[in-house]
Amino acid sequence: MCAEEIGVTELPHNLLLRDLAVVMIVAGVVTLIFHRLRQPVVLGYILAGVIVGPHTPPFPLIVDEHSIETLAELGVVFLMFSLGMDFSLRMLKKVGLTAFLGAAVEIVGMIWIGFALGQLLGWSRMDSLFLGAILSISSTTITVKVLTEMGLLKERFAQLSLGILIVEDILAIALIALLSGVATTGELALAEVLWTVARMLAFLILLVVVGLLIVPRLLRYVAEYRSSEMLLITVLGLCFGVSLLTVQLGYSVALGAFIIGTIVGEAREIGRARILTEPVRDMFSAVFFVSIGMLIDPKLIAQNAGTVALVILAVVVGKIVTRTLAVLAAGHSPRTSLRVAMTLAQIGEFSFIIAALGVSLGVTSGFIYPLAVSVSVVTTLLTPYLVRSADAVVEQFDRLAPGWLVESLELYSHWVRRARASRQDSQGVRLAKRWTWQILLNVLLVSGVFLAAAALAPRAERWWPDAPQPLGGAKGLVWLVTAVVALPGLIAAVRKLQALAMLLSEMSIGVGVTTPAIRKIVYHTVFLAGALGIGLWVLALSSTLLPRGPALVSLLLMVSMMTILLWRYFIQIHARAQIALQETLSALPAASEPETATALPSLRGAQLEAMTIPAGGTAAGKLIRELELRTKTGATIVGIERADAQIINPSPDEELRAGDRVLLLGTREHLAAARALLTGA
Repeated sequence: MCAEEIGVTELPHNLLLRDLAVVMIVAGVVTLIFHRLRQPVVLGYILAGVIVGPHTPPFPLIVDEHSIETLAELGVVFLMFSLGMDFSLRMLKKVGLTAFLGAAVEIVGMIWIGFALGQLLGWSRMDSLFLGAILSISSTTITVKVLTEMGLLKERFAQLSLGILIVEDILAIALIALLSGVATTGELALAEVLWTVARMLAFLILLVVVGLLIVPRLLRYVAEYRSSEMLLITVLGLCFGVSLLTVQLGYSVALGAFIIGTIVGEAREIGRARILTEPVRDMFSAVFFVSIGMLIDPKLIAQNAGTVALVILAVVVGKIVTRTLAVLAAGHSPRTSLRVAMTLAQIGEFSFIIAALGVSLGVTSGFIYPLAVSVSVVTTLLTPYLVRSADAVVEQFDRLAPGWLVESLELYSHWVRRARASRQDSQGVRLAKRWTWQILLNVLLVSGVFLAAAALAPRAERWWPDAPQPLGGAKGLVWLVTAVVALPGLIAAVRKLQALAMLLSEMSIGVGVTTPAIRKIVYHTVFLAGALGIGLWVLALSSTLLPRGPALVSLLLMVSMMTILLWRYFIQIHARAQIALQETLSALPAASEPETATALPSLRGAQLEAMTIPAGGTAAGKLIRELELRTKTGATIVGIERADAQIINPSPDEELRAGDRVLLLGTREHLAAARALLTGA
């Protein structure tokens, strides 16, 4: 009887297995066809989603759509994590101005275009506003997938595009907060939006700094066990842990996955981590794109074909125009600007979130969400073809545009590049800028610590209801611990502020009879104003944690005593953390190619020679690819013999240790150069 019932009624895990099997089989067949036709595989995934989706007759092939959506979330996590590993923090610094202009100008322009289009169609003001917001955010996951498939991820325009997308994702979170305030109150809550952005920046900076101090060292420790399984599990644990943390704090899971991917990308073990995670990423990203295709309702698109076509035209043309102008304004050539713009002419995952927000708040019409899905799918289908046709469009523009316009654009681009290269600040100005940024960074780090404490305080009260009341209970103790953790950053900020005030007093006052007195006034004014601002900011962050009355006095006295007694100790802690951070950032860039890409030395005249890595040599403790042995000397390490293992044809990520006996392959000249490099002679 039980067996018959089990045979009739499928168990939940059987349903998931069946649905996943259907998705992967159909996706495999369709993508194979697309590969044979030399079309982007991502389009095959979306078409597979249409085939298995609920809107395709004669009957749906997927039973439990919710499970597929859950697996698709994992696809987003892995895609963004992989993007982070390929995107170096140094690159974000290089494309900073372009990324900000490209994101900000396009968002503002597309919100205006979408709002105007909604009003033209006779929609309500709220529908029009949400339409503009939906059209303003491009898809990071789609762009990464397309650029990866086309082998363009390392191109200059691709790196600019990724920088713009990261800034855009950050601004999208602020935009969601803005729309929530407008929808609920009917007013523009600018203060709330600025507060949301400040909190998010503080959290991101805290996460990046703490991650750079911990994660590379953790991965180095795990890699010493030479277990791919341990390294993979550790990397995935970091990925999902940080993604969960960002979701718990109210931010996007994609943002958390990207940030931890960027941090892992600064570790020496990035080569092995990338190889280990690629198969998992490919599987779940396929499910993600299939899930997008499942949302397509061909009947709905047919019924609203005119509106959908008009919105698609607004997206493609509007994004290309606004983005091209923004990147041109940043000083890039017309070719690069247009390639960036045509790469980002689509909408994606954040558009779904914004559309769902309007529906959940009850301020938009029901057709907004399916419209967003339809436009996203069609613009996704267009993205690979827009990327491929960018060069042809640029050539057409060069032929058809007036000569004076093309020449003016090239001259402007050349002028901006020369201005950046020739700009020389005085030593004082450079120091002032450096110290100002260091003060802001420390303040943001402290802000992140206090904001995290404010989020944890309610849980602390539940965990420890009997906390000592003379110290303000659980919240007071949380504030005390938080203040101690934040003291190194606060002391560093105050010391840099003191140095900055002294520098500004020297730079701003000329030589005269009253110069010393005026300099003293400027110094005290700048220092006291800055210190007061930092103090008030910390008190504002502490407002939800600090008790009142005697408990407050007790806490402030304890923190003051610790500051006086442990001042030098806190300075040492901050200095060590700063040195560790600089060491991590000065390591091998994540974007560097593995040494195996270099051609093998010629076998004619090649010899084998063994040598031992000395304890005091430059090679001890270095990865093979960090040494760039083959590039610098022409010799190759083909084997390593150590007490516990023999490694044949070691990978570029293998670490050389003192006492290792290495087998070198190369000509006599190559071997001599290699010996000198490995010993530091």
